[in-house]
Amino acid sequence: MKRIILFSWLALTIACGQNQKTQQEPMTEEAIMAKADSLAHANIIVDGHVDIPYRLHKHMEDISVRTEGGHFDYVRAKEGGLDAPFMSIYIPSNRENNGAKALADTLIDMVENLAATHPDKFALATSPDQIEENFSKGLISLPMGMENGAPIEGDLANLQYFYDRGIRYITLTHAKDNHICDSSYDTTRTWNGLSSFGREVVKEMNRLGIIVDVAHISDSSFYQVMRLSKAPVFASHSSCRYFTPGFERNMSDEMIKLLAAHDGVIQINFGSYFLDSAYQNKPEGDTTAFTTVQMVADHIDHVVQIAGIDHVGLGSDFDGVGSLPRGLEDCSQLPNLLAELIRRGYSDDDIAKICYRNTFRVWRAVERVAADLQKE
Repeated sequence: MKRIILFSWLALTIACGQNQKTQQEPMTEEAIMAKADSLAHANIIVDGHVDIPYRLHKHMEDISVRTEGGHFDYVRAKEGGLDAPFMSIYIPSNRENNGAKALADTLIDMVENLAATHPDKFALATSPDQIEENFSKGLISLPMGMENGAPIEGDLANLQYFYDRGIRYITLTHAKDNHICDSSYDTTRTWNGLSSFGREVVKEMNRLGIIVDVAHISDSSFYQVMRLSKAPVFASHSSCRYFTPGFERNMSDEMIKLLAAHDGVIQINFGSYFLDSAYQNKPEGDTTAFTTVQMVADHIDHVVQIAGIDHVGLGSDFDGVGSLPRGLEDCSQLPNLLAELIRRGYSDDDIAKICYRNTFRVWRAVERVAADLQKE
């Protein structure tokens, strides 16, 4: 009996000692910020949606240096650790049947010229592998996604054309119903989801290896895409409707869960209007209803709670929104978001998934599906 008691006491003592060794001391704020900055630069950070091309189309400036306006430039991206901002080839809704393809070409030319003019700073990228290669060289990658399928102009051959020009995702529509599908912002409900041509667009995007972006589309369009697409899809810059009831542009819990069930990713939009219903409903001129970096983390938390850590990423909408949260006013402040995630107990691996691994997983799955379909 004494031997048993002694053995139990020794086992308990050893276990307690081990627990004391593995128990971490609370981190100081200085240590949290240092770790956040380190993680921001050690990991690739992919941003699903940055509106630089249209910003420069409206007002040309040199973003290879620090700029006074806007949310993105080379210097601030380097400070914040932003390595792969998807350049949004944004086509306003009024360009439907009104020069959409020509505008898309102009904006793509602009991105190509940016990389060609500053090869020591920027490089084009059409795959995760290219982004990883550029990252190893210290270059900021410029992958491209087209916001609004209007430039397809009713011709499936234009999907191949834009793939060849470097487009790797297409947001099917923008603020109005178009010839592909209905928009979340439009109550007309022209097609009650996808048009018949839109269904062919989704199939051809799968075949070519273009990611279907479900941001901006109506709920019915989303559910039809989910039934039709053979590859995972993502929402390049959307947030959680849980925090903004009635705002269809964000995704409901049911939609996020379905997206996750099909191995997709929702990339959280940083825009104040996307984060908080109180901000949406604030009286004009009210400066007290502001959003914070903590609210962005709340949206990430919510996705993780209902769908898992593998299905959330970042889609800031930098240069595409008028108001950003305090502590996340431009791309140099991305470490502030990582610091908030550290405070909430996210592991280094969790943060790597949010920064890039989840998006890369979807992108590579889309590439694999395309390769299989092209063998048929």
